[in-house]
Amino acid sequence: MIVDHWLASARQVTSPNADARPADEISGVVLHSISLPPGHFGGDDIEALFTNRLDWEAHPFFESIRGLRVSAHLLIRRDGRCVQFVPFNRRAWHAGRSRWQGRQALNDFTIGIELEGDARPFTHAQYQGLAGVLRALESHYPNITAGETVTHEQIAPLRKSDPGPSFDHQYLLGLMAG
Repeated sequence: MIVDHWLASARQVTSPNADARPADEISGVVLHSISLPPGHFGGDDIEALFTNRLDWEAHPFFESIRGLRVSAHLLIRRDGRCVQFVPFNRRAWHAGRSRWQGRQALNDFTIGIELEGDARPFTHAQYQGLAGVLRALESHYPNITAGETVTHEQIAPLRKSDPGPSFDHQYLLGLMAG
């Protein structure tokens, strides 16, 4: 269920890395994956990154992303729990330079969902959580067709490779049909 553009079942952690959408349009979903530091799951580093609190000195990798100001609407943890950083009616800074089906600047009209992960397979709990989120988005926002989600690698193929080959879109569609 979505209440005032917040997923009721998600823990809320507000990110400053968001702004107003240029038009009142929400018509797509972009899937991403993230682990911070790379290969590590759990912990506070993703939330710290999305809220500009990351300790740049805490891990050598963090120097390569120092000063990055990004966010997503949702993070789905390995256990399926959701954390929401940006209300859906605001623009999260997740897609960067992007293009899909002749449109650019996908942050303007999409919802960004991060899956906690890397090249390893995502968990069943994450797929179940994602399927539930996509059903809720589809029922609340009439321009979203949940089965037509795109990935970061599809909209920015020369820059990004997430969520990567371990993401099983067919499995997700089966759960949604289910």
